[in-house]
Amino acid sequence: MPSPVDVRRATRGTTRDRMLSAAAQVLREKGAAGVTIDEVLARSGAPRGSVYHHFPGGRSQLLTEALQFAGDAITGLVDDAAAQGCTALLSHFVAFWERTLAESDFAAGCPVVAAAIGSADAEPALTPIAGDIFERWRAALTRAFVADGFDEADAGSLAVTSIAALEGAVVLCRSTRTAEPLHEVARQVEFLIKSREFVHRFGLPSHP
Repeated sequence: MPSPVDVRRATRGTTRDRMLSAAAQVLREKGAAGVTIDEVLARSGAPRGSVYHHFPGGRSQLLTEALQFAGDAITGLVDDAAAQGCTALLSHFVAFWERTLAESDFAAGCPVVAAAIGSADAEPALTPIAGDIFERWRAALTRAFVADGFDEADAGSLAVTSIAALEGAVVLCRSTRTAEPLHEVARQVEFLIKSREFVHRFGLPSHP
């Protein structure tokens, strides 16, 4: 997923890539409604004529592809870490968000959340894309939990719980301008995982 410095780094890339990176950054900071052609051009340094050259569908196409661009980058991180097991995957996810929040001075959140909750009326095409991205994250986390010995049902439930908890923590971090909510939630999710592992292996304690 593009970080706040990615727009500057992308000057070595194509104009189209710079525009997608800039649009994804605005989406993370201001939501779908804040993504304007003028803002994307200002951040990317792209000429105005490049908008309809690269995105003939205009702002709607640019916004849709920016969400996919950002979502694919995060999904790549999740997929790469999933093979290491659920604890390692969660650690990678927490480290990623801590770095992203710090680099943006807590101005940027998750573009997928921004698209999922703020676009149903103005940009209805974004909602199913956001849903697909979340589903890919859930599937990757589920695989990680299954690889660690959980059955499919428990793995799926823990995956959904982890995503909801960590995404909520990111919102709290932006509001409080500190990464502490992310660390608190991560500790509780880790405790939940270890508790479920204990129950899975040894069962619930019996009471006299």
